[in-house]
Amino acid sequence: MMPVAPLMIEHRLIEKMIAVIENEVDWCERNGNVSMELVDIVIDFIQNYGDRCHHGKEEGILFRELRKKNMSGELVTVMEELMEEHRASRATVARLIKMRDRFIQGDKLALPEIVDCLRFIKTLYPAHIEREDKMFFLPSMDYFSDEEKRALLKEESEFDALIMHRVYRDKVHKGRRYLSCT
Repeated sequence: MMPVAPLMIEHRLIEKMIAVIENEVDWCERNGNVSMELVDIVIDFIQNYGDRCHHGKEEGILFRELRKKNMSGELVTVMEELMEEHRASRATVARLIKMRDRFIQGDKLALPEIVDCLRFIKTLYPAHIEREDKMFFLPSMDYFSDEEKRALLKEESEFDALIMHRVYRDKVHKGRRYLSCT
């Protein structure tokens, strides 16, 4: 198995979440409201699965190793654009969190901002995933030997084994702040 195979498999789950977001955006626009439960699910999914786990492996493992290679200018440009899209996703989720908090506190003007954030996410990811799957992942594998590919795959597997512990350790840490307030 190539090191990009798990990343491409993860894309399929991300695409399923994007379909959920697309339905929510349509529902919000028809009804003038939003499900805060779903917004929280989207935030958690994009932050933890999409960014920490998936982008964590792309940026922290694959892209890190590709930077050591003498890649074509075209592939370097695509990688830089993909990283910019990762940053845009993170910024949008941060804005979504801010707007969710305002909405929960009664600011109904935050609703269009929430919908804009969801719309941005549902628009960004399909094109992003297609570029990675079709224009970047497979060509990038040409820069690695079989031994390097095995090492990348092993590192990705070890990363995955630790990610859940990191996510929930952070959640407990955040929870402690609430305990100290009571």
